[in-house]
Amino acid sequence: MARVRIELPATFDFTTTIPIRITDVNYGGHVGNDAILSLIHEVRMQFLNHFHYSEMDFAGVGMIMSDVSIEFKSEAFYGDVLKAYVTSAQTGKVSFDIYYKITKEKDSKEINIAIAKTGMVCYDYKNKKISAIPEEVITTLKMA
Repeated sequence: MARVRIELPATFDFTTTIPIRITDVNYGGHVGNDAILSLIHEVRMQFLNHFHYSEMDFAGVGMIMSDVSIEFKSEAFYGDVLKAYVTSAQTGKVSFDIYYKITKEKDSKEINIAIAKTGMVCYDYKNKKISAIPEEVITTLKMA
């Protein structure tokens, strides 16, 4: 089976920090892969909030995650403060990708912990159907 390879964009529109909690650490003593997915969700919420959106109010529509890909690069541990870079790119009329680069600083160097991509689809929860990406979002997030 081929390994997942994510090609990150050259620039990111948003940056935040996330401290590692003890509940993020698995029996191996490092951050578990399931915790990385949870951290990505938190980072996505902060990214959307930065632009005054949420997953349920994305300029009038909601969104659903259709897929996720994660490349694990290095370990993170309790007490680490991770830095997350986030950006988005339109992939269709109803879908877009959100890209994540998660790093930590060690010995004055930035170390990649994980890179990820989530495929998102706009969805009208009231009418239970897929919806077009709102033009406002395309402009605000510079997807065009």
